[in-house]
Amino acid sequence: MSDGMGCVFHVYILCSASGVLYTGVTNHLERRVQQHKGKEIAGFSQRYGVTRLVYFQAFGDIRDAIQREKEIKGWRREKKLALIREMNREFRDLSKDFHP
Repeated sequence: MSDGMGCVFHVYILCSASGVLYTGVTNHLERRVQQHKGKEIAGFSQRYGVTRLVYFQAFGDIRDAIQREKEIKGWRREKKLALIREMNREFRDLSKDFHP
């Protein structure tokens, strides 16, 4: 099921103002982050207000992305925070770099 069409899949981590983390996978990172920010996705992310994109990783194959998402979800909080710090030491909202 390799896409063969140049599709990119992202594993991403969002953070709330109080530090709650959410890990997900998507084939359209900008759109998905906007959905989270607009509280359009019911469930955990909506309930806890996780709207700040603090980490993402790109994959060319959805299977690899899903495997990575499951791996990260299985980690303890400290390991997730260390991963985020490798890319984004200040935990700034990386979606601010998206083009309008």
